Amino acid sequence: MMPPGRILLPPPPLLLALLPLGLAVPCSPQPNVTRFVCAEPTLSTFPAGLPPTTLAVSVEFTALAVLLPTALAGLPQLQELHLSSNRLATLPEALLRPAPALRVLDLTDNLLADLPAGVFAGTGSLRHLVLRGNRLRELRPAWFRHLPQLQWLDLAANALAEVPPEVFHPLRSLRSLDLSHNRLESLAPNALAGLRALERLDLEGNRLGTLPPAAFAPAPALRLLFLQDNELRELPAGIFGPLRRLRVLDLARNRLRTLELPPRPPGSALDLDVSGNPWACECPLLAPLRRAAPRLAATRDTLCASPASHRGREVSAAGPIPTLPVPIP
Repeated sequence: MMPPGRILLPPPPLLLALLPLGLAVPCSPQPNVTRFVCAEPTLSTFPAGLPPTTLAVSVEFTALAVLLPTALAGLPQLQELHLSSNRLATLPEALLRPAPALRVLDLTDNLLADLPAGVFAGTGSLRHLVLRGNRLRELRPAWFRHLPQLQWLDLAANALAEVPPEVFHPLRSLRSLDLSHNRLESLAPNALAGLRALERLDLEGNRLGTLPPAAFAPAPALRLLFLQDNELRELPAGIFGPLRRLRVLDLARNRLRTLELPPRPPGSALDLDVSGNPWACECPLLAPLRRAAPRLAATRDTLCASPASHRGREVSAAGPIPTLPVPIP
């Protein structure tokens, strides 16, 4: 109760304006929550005091540039960590050890040029790992030694110039691998060794000029294969032979003149994009197209470069090529 004679005056307007700024902490954790989300552009320090019940943390589009090794301490139940679109240039090797239940780690669009060798040593439950849009120049085999349950690996839009032999060998559960928009000029014959569960492989937008004959043999479960926007001039005979389950093959905008299509099991069809290549429209090309009867995507850009009588014509008009997929015995 206010004493008699006293009048409680409101604080000056300037003080009212300054109080929230001085006391508020960007994205303050709340007790007893399971998901913490922060996208405050001014945030530069990883939030402390997250409750041990936290299952997911999302700190994205902030000014976060440094993570302490203890940033995740006290979060034993953490399953998802989203750190995309920050300014992280490095990670502490012990960062993830307090979170053994982690299943999803998203580090998209940071400044990572390298990672500590043992950064994933304590994350055997990890299912999704996204490193897209960083500055990685090489892949270290030590990163993947402790990820037997990883199913999704996104390494797109980095600066990778090669895939070391057997670097992915421990990833026996991997189903999707994205290496698009890097600087790959070739693949080692056993670059995909160990990836027998792989269903989707994206190599779009690299500098691939050739591929080894057995490039895809270690991944017979492939269903989706993206090779568009490379510099492929020819493909080895039988390169697609092991891919009996292939359903989508994108070879658009390369420098191919001839093509040997994958063998088709009975009752299956292949969605094929071969647009933007200088096709030699003689029988060696048209015959396999007729046999496989693919659904040609972007037919207006699928043009003959030779012979002279067919130059500039659509491949689909250069011979009696069916327009709908049919079963091949």
